Amino acid sequence: MYKPKKTILTAGPSITPKEINYVLDAVKNGWNFHFNDYVEKFEKSFAKYIGVKHAITTSSGTGALHLSLLAMGIGEGDEVILPEISAVASANVVTYVRAKPIFVDVEEDTWCIDPQSFRKAITKRTKAVMPVHIYGHPANMGEINKIAKESGLFVLEDACPSLGGTFEGKKTGSLGDMAAFSFQGAKIVVTGEGGMLVTNNSKLFEKAAYIADLGRDRKKGAFWHTLIGYKYKMSNLQAALGLGQLERVESLIKRKRRIFEWYYKKLGSIEGLSMNTEKPWARNVYWMSCIVIDRKLSITRDEFMKELKNKMIDTRPFFFPFSMLPMYKTNVDNPVAYHVGLKGINLPSGVNLTKEEVDYISAQVIDILNKSSL
Repeated sequence: MYKPKKTILTAGPSITPKEINYVLDAVKNGWNFHFNDYVEKFEKSFAKYIGVKHAITTSSGTGALHLSLLAMGIGEGDEVILPEISAVASANVVTYVRAKPIFVDVEEDTWCIDPQSFRKAITKRTKAVMPVHIYGHPANMGEINKIAKESGLFVLEDACPSLGGTFEGKKTGSLGDMAAFSFQGAKIVVTGEGGMLVTNNSKLFEKAAYIADLGRDRKKGAFWHTLIGYKYKMSNLQAALGLGQLERVESLIKRKRRIFEWYYKKLGSIEGLSMNTEKPWARNVYWMSCIVIDRKLSITRDEFMKELKNKMIDTRPFFFPFSMLPMYKTNVDNPVAYHVGLKGINLPSGVNLTKEEVDYISAQVIDILNKSSL
């Protein structure tokens, strides 16, 4: 039986000579009048892939979310509704603009924002909703957009985990007023660190681009600034890597989907576990292949992960519910999010994972389950 010689990691990129050659070209030639060549190519190619008019490279997905809220004019006294389960940056950016994050429950199968929980949380102070396409599955954007339109709310997609995912044939990032993507090193497309803001709204784009360029008014000269802006730029070197990755994105997504299929064949019908789903209207890119262990199992999530670590398998816990964290501690009733957030595990999902490794991981998961009583 296969035994790993080193720890099987949770994530990891696929880098080919294409990306390396682009980066080397940027190192050699991307200076002076060519300092932004790859940034411009990356933005143009990314906008075309998503199906939007505008794209702005940023230093992170966090930066793209922050710029979006600033462009929308959201600030002190406003509320932004978002799901309990996401990376902490989703909530932090709301506090950056001095607005209040309002946490609502998630769906039991997609783990994305529950539209009805969203509807119930709307108040006179609500200005936006931030659906998060968690772990690669799109939120129910049809219902979310309908509810948002009824109340005159902005829709800011946190598409950081879902590059290439689709809702009714349209790519995540093209479904709201603005959207943010991440190219952090564990994502499908990587630039080390980096992000992208996208939108079809030209006014929001112009405002975001202005803020992102330190509030510079280029019509009046290189160093004339008219507001306190931010420097969320991506370097030309990172953009070169990102462009090379983007040109391979569909093959990378194909690998992610194949890895999940391998897992699902082994674990999909095992009692005591639930896994990622894919709604009929969705394409899930399975950024992370996940399991959620049953409430009735005697083993805890942390114990489960420790057992896997002892077998040289790296894992990650699901994100903790925001309302559990010290800075966002609130008394809310979001039972699905609390179950998923405390029982969910990200299995190794790097694009270079082999079937042999997936079969080994699956066998260890089943072995741990067999030792835990329901």
